[in-house]
Amino acid sequence: MHRVGSAGNTSNSSRPRKEKRLTYVLNDADDTKHCAGVNCLAVLKPLSPDGCDYLFTGSRDGTLKRWALTDNDATCSATFESHVDWVNDVVLAGNTLISCSSDTTVKTWNSLSDGTCTRTLRQHSDYVICLAAAEKNSNIVASGGLGGEVFIWDIEAALLPIAKSVDATEDEISYGSTGIPMTSLRCINSGNNISVHNNQSHGYSPIAAKGHKESVYALAMNDSGTLLVSGGTEKVVRVWDPRTGSKNMKLRGHTDNIRALLLDSTGRFCLSGSSDSMIRLWDLGQQRCVHSYAVHTDSVWALASTPSFTHVYSGGRDLSLYLTDLSTRESILLCMKEHPILQMALQDDSIWVATTDSSVHKWPAEGHNPQKVFQRGGSFLAGNLSFTRARASLEGSAPVPVLQEPSFIIPGIPGIVQHEILNNRRHVLTKDTAGLVKLWDITRGVVIENYGKVSFEQKKEELFEMVSIPAWFTMDTRLGSLSIHLDTPQCFSAEMYAVDLNVSSASEDLKINLAQETLRGLLAHWLAKRRHRSGSQVSSNGDVASGKDVSVRNLSHPRVEVDDGAENYASMVLSSFKFATSSPPSIITEGSHGGPWRKKITDLDGMEDEKDLPWWCIDCVLNGRLPPRENSKCSFYLQPCEGSNVQIHTQGKLSAPRILRIHKVINYVIEKMVLDKPIDAGSSDGSFGLGLSAGQSQLSSIADGYLRPGIKPWQKLKPSIEILCNNQVLSPEMSLATVRTYIWKKPEDLVLNYRVVQTK
Repeated sequence: MHRVGSAGNTSNSSRPRKEKRLTYVLNDADDTKHCAGVNCLAVLKPLSPDGCDYLFTGSRDGTLKRWALTDNDATCSATFESHVDWVNDVVLAGNTLISCSSDTTVKTWNSLSDGTCTRTLRQHSDYVICLAAAEKNSNIVASGGLGGEVFIWDIEAALLPIAKSVDATEDEISYGSTGIPMTSLRCINSGNNISVHNNQSHGYSPIAAKGHKESVYALAMNDSGTLLVSGGTEKVVRVWDPRTGSKNMKLRGHTDNIRALLLDSTGRFCLSGSSDSMIRLWDLGQQRCVHSYAVHTDSVWALASTPSFTHVYSGGRDLSLYLTDLSTRESILLCMKEHPILQMALQDDSIWVATTDSSVHKWPAEGHNPQKVFQRGGSFLAGNLSFTRARASLEGSAPVPVLQEPSFIIPGIPGIVQHEILNNRRHVLTKDTAGLVKLWDITRGVVIENYGKVSFEQKKEELFEMVSIPAWFTMDTRLGSLSIHLDTPQCFSAEMYAVDLNVSSASEDLKINLAQETLRGLLAHWLAKRRHRSGSQVSSNGDVASGKDVSVRNLSHPRVEVDDGAENYASMVLSSFKFATSSPPSIITEGSHGGPWRKKITDLDGMEDEKDLPWWCIDCVLNGRLPPRENSKCSFYLQPCEGSNVQIHTQGKLSAPRILRIHKVINYVIEKMVLDKPIDAGSSDGSFGLGLSAGQSQLSSIADGYLRPGIKPWQKLKPSIEILCNNQVLSPEMSLATVRTYIWKKPEDLVLNYRVVQTK
């Protein structure tokens, strides 16, 4: 696992940020499929004979999915969504599903539920990479990660109720990043209201296995939970007693990172796979390596053994899946993949294989009688030195895979690997792993055009628009889909005229703030449920919630300024900002007590408040208030063209909104010419209030396009005026910001020239 900036991991962000971020992730129309590499697998066998097997998959898209398996089919029966970053490993402890993530958490779920997280365990200080469970002791689970920490959890104790609440669905235990128990427990009821308990008796602290100085990549435990092995970047296998966290021994032999570990049911033998391309078999009783297998030509990332521990399936970076007889050293290439193999799980006589691709493949493996595979021929004797396979490969004696096609495929969605934000700051061009180029509208969360397999660069050039709008969001594709990040106050810097968004019956000068309308669209379901609840209910702290939902734009607020431009649209979501309910985006943000969380916008229940959502988002949606914005104005000088005999009286520098169109400047020039009226005293700095409210300047007669009574629209007025910049005639539809960015191209204040065009 490489250290990459997380899409939602706000708690570990290195850069300071005063206010919490809101991220929303755009989901594909088919939410039953993963859209990024699958990191982990687990198979649950039914308790009753007539029940079906379940396969659990954890993905780099941040979700887990449960698949109901039949002979020739796999149906997605639940999506488990709460992690805000890659899901790195998953294990089953009885019917409890345990997952770990790069968001630094371990989460527990009822594996047969509809996908509700039952507890979030916060002990790790960095990405949690691996888990291990005891087959016959469903209480014991171990977790390890990049912080070098290994914790052993008593799941039954960790899941004890920490608050008497009949509707408790998710509880959270937080110990901070130091690993020191703070006995600070967080309970989220069905409405996500947070209560903090400091009762010492409620505190649960896992056992810490201390000894690793560097990252831990792999863990394994024996069936009874009396032995734990760990490995990572220190190149040694450490053996622990998970009941006490004490060290038993250290096994040396690998020359690179240890990436995969297996223990037999008794805990006598251990298998390890390493980035040195070797597989090693250790006898823990003798405390030594008894066999080494040179099977792969690159890093070994995944191991799975037959139930009898006589054969091992191995896969990794070389795209190859091998089956090796541990006693005879005979090895055979089962299949070749198109992507590196990350994890495997046996199901009867088949093996499920997860790779960096979003699909999961099932291959025939003869798990109960692996010798059948060797009867097909093509096997070779595994060497015991790492260079032997590499040399054999160079000599052209590479084995031929015995299997050409998988017996079944659970398809995924191609993940997005390339993106470009277009100049209109609403559309994003993407390219996925299948080579498909698509155009997304991020304010509606939908694909508006699928161009197919075309040149990304060429399409980007075709879609270029000469328009300048401030960068009001940032984004990444780490989760295989578009994650859009909103930070205040930067996100409120972009505005558009309502008429350009096809808002019916809107005045010509009504401005729409893109972030404000996007937040209204995202939180529309939350607001509707909140208002429904507040109709007759009183919130838990005794406040009547209904009073908070009225538009209170006229109230004073010390931290924000009131935007009165869109009063008529306070209670409705504009069509350009309506998110589809068929594939709703997911929100990622950070709560006050429990850290980051993720939920679909349609799953918000209206009980989330400022402890769960950033206060500035709530203030914007409920009260219509925006923070003070910088650089929303553009200063410029308006001068006659050289040799022109027409002059108007202006006094120094002018100022107007960045989005003001050139035709409004033309209106201003015409008005001064037609009225032939001297300019009144302007503001003290010599600027005038083009586009400002009337109280700010005597020169606001064209306030953002307003013309005095009797003045006709600019297109019908004579004489005809042209505005130039750098000797280039400007289109009347250009904004001041566009002119400054693409025509003026200088840091100094913009200079515009005007001239009269002779008309016939």
